[in-house]
Amino acid sequence: MKLVLLDRDGVINVGRPDSIKSRHEFCLIPRAAAAIKLLNEASIPTAIVTNQAVVGRGELTEEGLADIHEYLRELLKEEGAFVDKIFVCTSANPDNPRRKPHPGLLLEALEIFHVKHFEAVLIGDSLRNLEAARAINCHRILVRTGKGKETLEKGLPNSVLPVTIFNDLFEAASHLLQGFTARHSA
Repeated sequence: MKLVLLDRDGVINVGRPDSIKSRHEFCLIPRAAAAIKLLNEASIPTAIVTNQAVVGRGELTEEGLADIHEYLRELLKEEGAFVDKIFVCTSANPDNPRRKPHPGLLLEALEIFHVKHFEAVLIGDSLRNLEAARAINCHRILVRTGKGKETLEKGLPNSVLPVTIFNDLFEAASHLLQGFTARHSA
């Protein structure tokens, strides 16, 4: 793996049905920072790819979103972790090519990091994440946090398979690194 793409809400932080609108509503999922730190220590670039239609709907300003992301970076830093870049689609228009399940954000990340689709993995908690990853044919991981359990209960369509499933981001990162270490220690 040369790039790990992370959905934000439900993967890194606890999601809210009414969207996160301030840093006071933002709470990391247990072990999420530790998972990102594992990826950092292995020198694997890590980027967030997140839909934030809350901005497009006028419920949160761009400045408010920037403050939330600054807080996220502060929380990660306290745990010795960081994300390399955050890619955001603020449009509420479902046809926007940058809005997942469309692949625009993921394609931007591949271009910025100079990575081929087969060298990247997306870790998400919803079908739209898996659909975006499938659209660029990168590896797909679903975590049971956030909307993950509900997504699994509804069943995964064949169109997004294969998908690897883990309980949380920490399990997913640990698994990725086991494979990464095994391939790079020979």
